[in-house]
Amino acid sequence: MKKKIIMDSKAIDRAVARVAHEILERNKGTSDLVLLGIPTRGTHLAKRLQAKLKAIEGVDVSTGTVDATLYRDDIGLKEAKPLKETELPIPIDGKLVILVDDVLFTGRTIRAAMNALMDYGRPLVVQLGVLVDRGHRELPIKADYVGKNIPTSLDEDVKVFFEEFDESSEVVILPANKEG
Repeated sequence: MKKKIIMDSKAIDRAVARVAHEILERNKGTSDLVLLGIPTRGTHLAKRLQAKLKAIEGVDVSTGTVDATLYRDDIGLKEAKPLKETELPIPIDGKLVILVDDVLFTGRTIRAAMNALMDYGRPLVVQLGVLVDRGHRELPIKADYVGKNIPTSLDEDVKVFFEEFDESSEVVILPANKEG
């Protein structure tokens, strides 16, 4: 199997716009809202959501990052990833925090991010927004906002590319990398 493009740049833009509208509808605006991306591509997705929310509401939503690396349950089982910076733009106590990631798979990264988040304060609510939900959950975690559901097999990987970080913006399915 070779690379299969699931979403191109325009499809990603439409999904981000739809998710931004869903966030506004569900939360009745942007009051006390904080977007926290999970590095690396979750951070870029959070920034895209921030820009779309500003275009719709005219409000600059506080946006930052939360690195879950040290909270992962697979430390020592896989090759260690370099640490990224956690950057909270404002205190999160009593805020509506939306964790943002590119792909929701087993749920383990989200669990780790929630644990990391709790070391920084006590949000009023934590919601989850993802560009792609590919299924195969190992933990009882469900996204509140999903750009696209893409059923996959375990023999496949879903990769998100953003032009801010990569050469283009697209979502692709590739054969799974079984090494590591």
